[in-house]
Parts: sequence; structure tokens; C-alpha cells
Amino acid sequence: MSSQLLTATAAPLSYSRQAQQRSRWLSQLTQLVAFPTISAQPKHRRDLQACAQWLARHLAELGLQNVQILPGIKGSIPSVYGDWLHAPGKSTLLLYGHYDVQPVDPLGAWHTPPFQATIIGENLYGRGASDDKGQFFIHLKAIESYLRITGKLPLNIKVWLEGEEEISSPNLAAFLKREVSRLKADAVLISDTEMLDRDRPSIIYSLRGNLSCELTVTGPRHDLHSGRYGGAVLNPLQALSDIISGLHDRQGKVAIPGFYRQVKQLQPTERQKIRCCCKRDQQILDDLDLPTGWGEAGYSLYERMTIRPALTINGINGGYTGSGHKAVIPSLGLARFSIRLVPDQEPAEIAQLTQRYIQSLTHPAVQSQVKITGSARPVLLPKDHPAIAAAIKAVKQTWKVAPVFTRSGGTIPLVEQLFQRLHIPIILLGFGLPDDNIHAPNEKISLSNFFLGVETVIQFLAEYGK
Repeated sequence: MSSQLLTATAAPLSYSRQAQQRSRWLSQLTQLVAFPTISAQPKHRRDLQACAQWLARHLAELGLQNVQILPGIKGSIPSVYGDWLHAPGKSTLLLYGHYDVQPVDPLGAWHTPPFQATIIGENLYGRGASDDKGQFFIHLKAIESYLRITGKLPLNIKVWLEGEEEISSPNLAAFLKREVSRLKADAVLISDTEMLDRDRPSIIYSLRGNLSCELTVTGPRHDLHSGRYGGAVLNPLQALSDIISGLHDRQGKVAIPGFYRQVKQLQPTERQKIRCCCKRDQQILDDLDLPTGWGEAGYSLYERMTIRPALTINGINGGYTGSGHKAVIPSLGLARFSIRLVPDQEPAEIAQLTQRYIQSLTHPAVQSQVKITGSARPVLLPKDHPAIAAAIKAVKQTWKVAPVFTRSGGTIPLVEQLFQRLHIPIILLGFGLPDDNIHAPNEKISLSNFFLGVETVIQFLAEYGK
């Protein structure tokens, strides 16, 4: 790193390392985590609105301008926006994050209250601590570290905080069409992913797509007495179970005809690179405390999680599961499942194949319906751009090791749409860890990663702003 760049980052880095600032930042993050911003549950709309207002105030306090709450499409969940555009001739960077979170079920599995951030050892626990409140807060604290000390940023910055990511951003296309001018930038930085390990930072260049599906199986008009009708009427829950069991073959491969037809095969050299940088099967099993893996033959567990498509049952509901026993044949059964897609699978085609196959599995004594509740295409991102080079240098400077370019099995709906609409590079530089329990009880973020993340973004802003 040049002496000029060292001088430019010295003051912000010093500020970010002050104990009093770090303590204050954690207090603020605690306030942010306290908002139960569960976008999947309508009862939390007021919480989402309150969180958006809190974030708008916070952006203004940081020194950002043009801060406003952008209304959602047709009354949907709003976004928060702010910018600092006083670096003429410099690049403009868009910082993205999402303030909505996943549901907390099962609540009884949490060791601490999910919306009461709790520090235990070197971790901060709470829903959204890693996905994504804690990670986008890293960006905001990097901005603060510059503006509090120098009064300026090394490049132009736009901040966009979304509230619908955890429900697959259903209004994203319409929102981007409306706001394309406001969000125009030269590159996008997103921290909503994880590192390979505690000492192995990574830049993600590929994300799987997703289909969110709801399968309903209906039978009699109403629940029936199982003693009177059992053995004569097909139970919708049994029919639902039969359908679900037919979605995979015995080897764990998705059984939908045509499902793999458009799957893009990786070259042996790229698979070898993945094997060299990723965790071995036994390491993954040890992390999860599992005796063995499951899934498509011919691929490592890591490959099954990233470069291969997958179909996963997310929840099943129906009948009576309360205390005691109720002898009933339920009138319907419901299952929610998600399908992770890889290049070049198209969500619309896979949805059609899935619906057709489930109809073929449905017994004539019942009826089935598959509803698509969300979709996102898979994405491959370019790795050759000045913004990517700046990210590599920033990681090396902070972590003393080069980042590994790798793929993620997760989905960020915004990435593919933003990439296609704005045609600009997207840097997926996350600071989460594989054991952060995102989407699960006891979600956390490593405090060490949080603070090193702030330093990394400080370095990145300086490098990209050169």
C-alpha cells in the first residue's frame, strides 16, 4: 500500500479502533437488532416501519444527505436511502443491505431472546446479527469513521437498505424500474455472505437462484372422524407425504423429469479450484455434528451446497398437533419447499416442470396445487474490475491474506436483478462465519469479524477511491 493511501486511512482506522467508539457501535447495533423486522409476518409491518425510521435518522446522524424513506411498491415494505456525493471525478459506490429478518421459530431453541442482542464471549447473539443488520452496519461504521474525522469520503457513496429480502424481494423489479436513476452507481458492495472460515475471507462470485413453493393437498370438505372413515378415505397428509417422498430418488437426486437438463457443468479445473479452497466433507459434518451427509452422488458436500441444484422441504402443516390426541383425518395438508437453482436453470421452466410432476404424483382421491411464492435467478459475476481489485487489496491489508473467490449456495434476489439492470460489478464481500446460525435459532456475529469488517471497508473505500 502506498504511503499516500496509508495516510488517507490512518485517521479513520484509528477512530474505528477506539474502545469508546466500539462500545457505542455495539449499543447502536443492539438497538437495531431489537426491532422484530420479520417481513414474512404481516403483524410486524409496524416494526419494519419503525426500523426504517430509525435507520433514516441514523443515516442523517452519520452525515449522509438526501436521506429518505422510499415507499414500497403498492404499499409494500419501504426502503431507506441516503447519499454523500461530494467527490467530483471519483467513482460512485452503492452500499446495499437489508433490514428485514427471518422468523425466529422455534422460539424455545433460542438460548437468549432473539430480539434482545446479547454478548456472550466474542459473539453478539440476536436475530439479524449476521443476516444482515450486523453486516450492513459494518458499512455504516466505516462511513462514520471517515466523516467524523476527515469530514469527507474518498469517493461518492449511496446507501440503500431494503426491507423485503427475506421474502425474496417480490417487488424488486418494479422498485428498480422506479428508482434506477437514484441508485445509479459504478459498483455495488454487499456484505450479506460468509467467509470460508474465521481466517479465510472470501469474495463470492456466484449465487444459486431460488424458487419458493407452497404445496397444498386437499381431500374431504372438512375434517373427518378417523375411526369412522379411516381406511376408506385417503388422508391428505398421507398423500402429501407420498408426494414429498417422490421428489427425490433413493440417492438424493431430485426426481423431477427434466430438472437437470439446463444445469451448466463446471470444467474440471474449476472444480479442482473449489476442492482446494473449500471445507472437506468431514469438516462440514463435524461443524454440523452429523454422522454422515446426504445428496447427489458424485459431488462433495460443499459442491452439493454450492454448484448443484437442490430441493429442500422447509415446513409441513396439517391435522392436529396440540396436547392430547384428536382422532381426525384432516381436510388438507400443506408443505413449503424451496428449490435452489444453478446456471443455466430458469425459474419459470423449473416451476412448470415441478407443477407438472407433482400433478403426476397426486392420487386421484385428492387434489394438489403448487403455488410459487417467490423466485430469483442464479447469477455468475465477473471477477475482473477495478472495484474487485480494490476489494482484494483491502482484504489483504486487513486480514494479511488474499480472499478466496468462491461460490455460495444462498440466494440474494437483488444481485441478479441489479446486475442485469444496472450492468455494474457487484462485490459480495461478507464477514459472517459458517457457524453464525443464520435463519436458525441463536444467530450471532463475531465481534472480531465485525470490527475487522469495518477496517476492511475503510481500506476498500480508500482503494476504490484512488
